Amino acid sequence: MPKKSKKHIILRLGKYLMQFKWLLLLAMLLSIGGNLLSLLGPKFSGLAISGAEGGVGNVDFNKVFYYAGLMLASFVGSALMTYALSTLMIYISQKVIYQMRKDVFESLLRLPVSYFDTHQAGDIISHISYDIDTVNTSLSSDLVQICTSIITVVGSFTMMVTISPILVLVFVFTIPMSILLTKYMTGKTRPLFRARSAALGRMNGFVEEMISGQRTIKAYNQENKTIEKFDNKNEEAVAAYYKAEYYGSMVGPSVNFINNLSLSLITVFGALIYLAGRISLGNISSFVLYSRKFSGPINEAANIISEFQSALAAAERVFKVIDEAPEKEDAPEAKELTQVRGNVKLQNVSFGYNADKLILKNINIDAVAGKMIAVVGPTGSGKTTIINLLMRFYDADDGHIYVDGSDITQVTRKSLRKSYAMVLQDTWLFNGTVFDNLAYGRPDATRQEVEKAAKAARIHDYIMSLPDGYDTILSEEGMNISKGQKQLMTIARAMLLDSKMLILDEATSNVDTRTELKIQEAMRELMKDKTCFVIAHRLSTIKNADVILVVKDGEIIESGNHEELLKNKGFYAKMFFSQFE
Repeated sequence: MPKKSKKHIILRLGKYLMQFKWLLLLAMLLSIGGNLLSLLGPKFSGLAISGAEGGVGNVDFNKVFYYAGLMLASFVGSALMTYALSTLMIYISQKVIYQMRKDVFESLLRLPVSYFDTHQAGDIISHISYDIDTVNTSLSSDLVQICTSIITVVGSFTMMVTISPILVLVFVFTIPMSILLTKYMTGKTRPLFRARSAALGRMNGFVEEMISGQRTIKAYNQENKTIEKFDNKNEEAVAAYYKAEYYGSMVGPSVNFINNLSLSLITVFGALIYLAGRISLGNISSFVLYSRKFSGPINEAANIISEFQSALAAAERVFKVIDEAPEKEDAPEAKELTQVRGNVKLQNVSFGYNADKLILKNINIDAVAGKMIAVVGPTGSGKTTIINLLMRFYDADDGHIYVDGSDITQVTRKSLRKSYAMVLQDTWLFNGTVFDNLAYGRPDATRQEVEKAAKAARIHDYIMSLPDGYDTILSEEGMNISKGQKQLMTIARAMLLDSKMLILDEATSNVDTRTELKIQEAMRELMKDKTCFVIAHRLSTIKNADVILVVKDGEIIESGNHEELLKNKGFYAKMFFSQFE
């Protein structure tokens, strides 16, 4: 996806802000009011000084105290309005960030499986956490500062013109210098902040992977090597962070130097004009104060330019996720798959995750309803890819897949996937009760139905041994139970579904052989009149399959039942007997 321009990103952020246009209008009024009061302060200060210009014994103290009181009141009022403005902008930014985070999460749920196969989980999480928090910081503080600065600069410039148009000519030279410098540095720093966000995302992805693989790391004594790898990732992130901040921080001091130069010029020329009798001391004082108000916001804007560039880089990464192409919509004429019988047919199917390498080549499968179809073969032969195509996680490059005679590209994905119950080798349990985890696919299931499925999966007795039985809270990803028990729970979850087709992808890899045989017996009873696709490496577990398909190098090289394939003494027989050698 091409990188978005700064203007495009700002417009996208503006759309989020415009959802709260009335609150923004109130914020604008508070900003204008606070700045007007702030701008009146130097005016009253100049009038107070003018009142004291009569010399010793001729000072009009009433006038001095009057304008001093007005000056104090204006600054207090400005401070109160600024506080109200900051509070309001924090509220608005929180609402914007809530909506932005919601849009990112919803976008992630609409993305195809292929996106998660090619992106690190840690980097994806970084979009929702770090990147959006960076945007939040900019919206709640930097945006207020920039808006306030604009009003202050315009108001101060207007007041300076009314006091002395000649002295204003100083800014004819200094303002263009500040603008050109800021523009130049902005162009240099934005790619650096983009690189910083990407480096932090890669580091987060690495950390997420290493945390989830702690057992493997310790088992292979790879702690020191992992630390070295992290140090490299960390150093890369720190270097990107330092480079972005280093060049970003140069903008403020550079612009501040130009502003101080303008103040020096105003002092010199102001003194000359005063000596010529063309300006009063009070007006010089007011002009100097307004010049500080005029240059101050410019300097502050330059100081926050790095933060703003960081926010733009983070927003670009956030919008990139939101703009990712979602999973293809169902065909316009797609129909609901209803009254499923379970007849599945793959006809001349070819597929590759990359265009230059086919994983499956001209696959033909005819699965009759109610039969158990086992798919076996060496690692990487394409077994799991067949499952991905059946579920339409990916679409075939060539050929057709039918369910009960309907091409699956012409039925809705939701109805297709609801027709399958699926148990994968990688189990997934969420933080919640055992009951909620088992009833995940059927929230309306009764306790009796859940217990029946758990008994069939040989996990009921273990659940009842837990402190609160089916109401026991499982920790995140079920880390407080063994892998085998997690596997049995996911099998029970699949059994609970009223689906005509079942997919088991190495589903019993984490249970012992004896338990596996019992589960197979229970499954055969529960899966009557249902089509079952089983992928297994332990061939002893699929001897009762109605049809066994042997896949090698993306092609089906043998098919038949267990006895037939053994008699053929082909590749399947070699695989089977090799398990006992």
